[in-house]
This record gives sequence, C-alpha cells and structure tokens, in this order.
Amino acid sequence: MSDKNKTAQSNFGLVHACCKRFKGKGIEYEELFSAGCLGLAKAINNFDETRNLAFSTYAFPVIMGEIKRLFRDGGAVKVSRTLKELAILITKANNENKLKNGCELTTSQLAEKLGVSTEKIIDALNSTKNPLSLTAEYDENGNLELDVPVDDIQYEISERLSLEQALTLLENRDREIIRLRYYKCKTQTQTAKILNMTQVQVSRREKKILSIIREKMAT
Repeated sequence: MSDKNKTAQSNFGLVHACCKRFKGKGIEYEELFSAGCLGLAKAINNFDETRNLAFSTYAFPVIMGEIKRLFRDGGAVKVSRTLKELAILITKANNENKLKNGCELTTSQLAEKLGVSTEKIIDALNSTKNPLSLTAEYDENGNLELDVPVDDIQYEISERLSLEQALTLLENRDREIIRLRYYKCKTQTQTAKILNMTQVQVSRREKKILSIIREKMAT
C-alpha cells in the first residue's frame, strides 16, 4: 500500500467528522462523504511537510471547502429561527463587551456566556455573513427557515489554524502576553500588572511578537 493510500485511510475519520456537521441540511450523507474524500485527496496531493504543520490541521479546511462547494452549487443552506435568535444574542453580548472592555468576546467566551457549544456559536456567526433572502418558509416542525448563501470560509479557517500553530511555537511569556491581550481582552497596563512587567515592556514585546507571528504564518 502506498504512503498516500495509508494517509487517506488513516484520515477517513476526519472526513466523517466534517460530514456530520452538515447532516440533515438537504444533501445525502453519501454525497457529503464523496465531496469530503475529494477534499482529502487534494490535501494529500498538496500537503507540504516542510511547513511544520500537522496533516490533519492542513486537511480540515480543504475537506470542509469541498463539502461546502456542494451547498454553493445547490444555492443555499437553511438557517433555522433558533440559529438566527442565537446570532442576535451574540451581537448583543459582543456589543456589551465592546462598551465595557473594548473588544468582542471569543467563541469560547460566547459559548460559556450563552450556554451553548462553540460549534453553535460558529454556525450562528456564519449565518449572518450574507444578507438574508426575502423568501422564507416553515419546515414540518413549524420552524421558520430562511435562505442564506453559503460563504466559503476555507481561507479564514486556514489562517486561524496557521495562527494557532504559530502561537504554539512562542515562548511561554510571549504566548501569555498574546493570550491576555487578544483572548482575554486585557489592556497593556493590566497585562503588565499580571506578568510583573511595565506597560512599556509589554508594548515593545507585543510589537515584536506580532512580527514573529506574521513571519511564521507566511512560511
């Protein structure tokens, strides 16, 4: 068995995991899996081992992109009223946190605050990226459904995964500065106090860290 075949077989579970996100949204599971396998094949052929990136991390957005292509070709994905209501709650929570702390909440913070999974938060955020259709209908359970064009977020997901990978390569102190500043929404003064540094030291180091991250993401 070739190395590519071995890689494919060992990552079918990843394809199934991606497909399960779209079950019940209007496309048969076999079609979803077929598209996912096509994405897996593309990922195997284009994977660059020199980037120091785990194959599954690289393959995930490629597989998701091929599955989402099915929905783009089909025209639309159904978004339930519950998901739209969650999107409204997310907007409200983010606006409140912006006024109080100067930044939006992370997906994990939103999930904890609203008592839902991070996956639901991401689905709700994605559902608001494009204008809603003026047409609407009710499903068999009486839930209002609205048509929303599918957004191709493969590049965005890839960038996020590259960022996460870059963060793991930082020293502990540098990683903590980024965590406090951009994940916990702390000011430079607050970050300096927590890490026993001065505000000037945090400012200078933060600029250096961001430069390092950009370099690592570009390679």
